[in-house]
Amino acid sequence: MPIIRVEMFKGRSREQKRALARELTEACVRAVACAPDAVTIVIQDVDKEDWAVAGVLVADKVAG
Repeated sequence: MPIIRVEMFKGRSREQKRALARELTEACVRAVACAPDAVTIVIQDVDKEDWAVAGVLVADKVAG
């Protein structure tokens, strides 16, 4: 059973998440020849203050 984990910044709409889940499921079904109901997707929204790149919080990069 494939499990796909997606971490992304907060702010996407429910419809965007639906579309992402649909597209990821379809791609997984094609790539690994599994049934759609075997694919689990976990979407985790992350605050920009909880994500850092190159030692700098993304929230600080956006603010500055």
